[in-house]
Amino acid sequence: MAQPDAIRFTAAVPDEEYWRRQIKCQYACPVHTDARGYVRAIASGDYEAAYLIARGPNPLASICGRVCGAPCEVACRRGSIDQPIAIRALKRFVSDQYSQQPRGPGDFPEGACDGLEEITNLARFLAAREYRKPDGMRVAIVGSGPAGLAAAHDLALMGIAPTIFETESRPAGMLYTGIPAYRLPRDLIDAEVELIRALGVEFRCGVKIGRDVDFAELRRDFQAVIIAVGAKRARMLGLPGADAEGIYGGIDFLRAVSFGERLPIGRRVVVIGGGNVAFDVSRSAVRYAEDDPERAVARQTDTDISRVALRQSAVREVHLACLESRDEMPADEVEILEGEEEGIVRHNRLGPKEFLFRQENGRKVATGVRFRRVVSVFDANRRFAPVYDDSETVDIEADTVLLSVGQMPDLSFLGDVTRLPLNPDTLETDMPGVFAAGDVAYGARLMIDAIASGKKAARSVYRFLTGREVRTEETQLHFEIEDYRREAGYEGRRRAHIPVATPGERLADPQRLVETGYTEVQAVSEAGRCLDCGVNTIFDGEKCILCGGCVDVCPTLCLKLVGLEQLEPAPEIEALLAAGAAAPIDSAILKDEERCIRCALCAERCPTHAITMERFQFRQEWIYA
Repeated sequence: MAQPDAIRFTAAVPDEEYWRRQIKCQYACPVHTDARGYVRAIASGDYEAAYLIARGPNPLASICGRVCGAPCEVACRRGSIDQPIAIRALKRFVSDQYSQQPRGPGDFPEGACDGLEEITNLARFLAAREYRKPDGMRVAIVGSGPAGLAAAHDLALMGIAPTIFETESRPAGMLYTGIPAYRLPRDLIDAEVELIRALGVEFRCGVKIGRDVDFAELRRDFQAVIIAVGAKRARMLGLPGADAEGIYGGIDFLRAVSFGERLPIGRRVVVIGGGNVAFDVSRSAVRYAEDDPERAVARQTDTDISRVALRQSAVREVHLACLESRDEMPADEVEILEGEEEGIVRHNRLGPKEFLFRQENGRKVATGVRFRRVVSVFDANRRFAPVYDDSETVDIEADTVLLSVGQMPDLSFLGDVTRLPLNPDTLETDMPGVFAAGDVAYGARLMIDAIASGKKAARSVYRFLTGREVRTEETQLHFEIEDYRREAGYEGRRRAHIPVATPGERLADPQRLVETGYTEVQAVSEAGRCLDCGVNTIFDGEKCILCGGCVDVCPTLCLKLVGLEQLEPAPEIEALLAAGAAAPIDSAILKDEERCIRCALCAERCPTHAITMERFQFRQEWIYA
């Protein structure tokens, strides 16, 4: 066993960036939502404050409470102990109660949350005497998905008149056409759109740029244009037999389902792809109702849900095939498990080789897919580089093949353009006054990324129209929390399971929501698991007597008392030592932030009050440069 003096530790002295990164959920969110803030507000029973915190930086908070990819949960420090906080489900809990009313900057009081108070920052900025409202300025937004809606929301608040052009007959883009109703209720989408319309945003639906309105006309009639068309075109596979009837893009199928359009979907469906969209397609195919008399009779006469589900399972068989192994699949675990519950037959490590078909009255009609075995999907550097075994093939019969192997934006209204060159800092394209947001700017990402880019594009448009540069200044501080307390047993609580409808219930009604959401008791209990990472243990070296009591009492062993000779050399540590040369320092306390559960036992144990529990706050101010 190594001797203690042989062990070396890498340490850093906390700086401003260090403290911001401790609030990992907020740091990971593209719009910097103070998730810790609204989760702790729920834990204390202040639900309206929780909603205001969640809604402040995010005009589509209630939708994100249903379908967000939740990078905050991925980053959540509690996940390194057991399981992350169910942040998205908690956002839904408060949004369901408080989201159905227009919200402007004045509805968000200062101090409502710690951190980047986006909408209160905006309110202060708009109320400042030096703010100049850009009267008469009109901006066209092409696309009404999350990026377009977020851009329109912020532009309207800044006094600029946005007009959204949408190809489909109703707004919301991929929120409506790409997310199934069993995940995102249509009335919730409509409500969020109406709230944005109430701010003065004009929607022109059923208008296709390049067909009904020329893009050059947009540039002429509006002072700026934001392109936010999303990745709505399905990628197809150029394999033998790809021109056979019965092969569709998965996104096209989801759109048809959303608008109630009929597609000639057969009884046996194969979906190719392993991501969340592939499962949306597969699970929608399971629910897809042809004009089937047997199914209709089953619904009307059979009250036994399980027997209804059994009858439905005989109506159609859905297979999902993907390149990845079960552990490599990019789809969320819950999607895979719920897909299995609903009867989807999964085939891993298969790559399509050709589409099988038969000739029928001079037409090619799909009859299945021939796959080859996949040896590996990624190379040693985790880059996508599939390797196949062509010595063995597997045929899966199908009446219908749905492809979910990627999406891309439709930029045909710009001519022969597949990508938009743009400045990543401003999102302005190589066409003056034309900006991009969402998937068309960055490629297919999470919905919250699209929202963030829409907000960023709105600020860039303001700068473009007014010629005034806007930047932010941040103020940071710690303040001691008097009588700091935590919920009893919070450190041992397991994550509360998010309630869902049973497989029989959700298959009996294709519109039935899968997630039923937390009850109040469940939400408060789950919120109480939050480690409150905005709270930090602050050590006063002048008071510390190096008794080691804090180290002894720490339940997670996150503190360590070491000699300076055990620290790896670092410039900031050397500078700190030089500054304290008059008072010799021969030891240091190291803290492992990943292990700290903010229990405050160290502060209670300290005999000299050298350790305090302090809340970190940082606030941004929008100012003219």
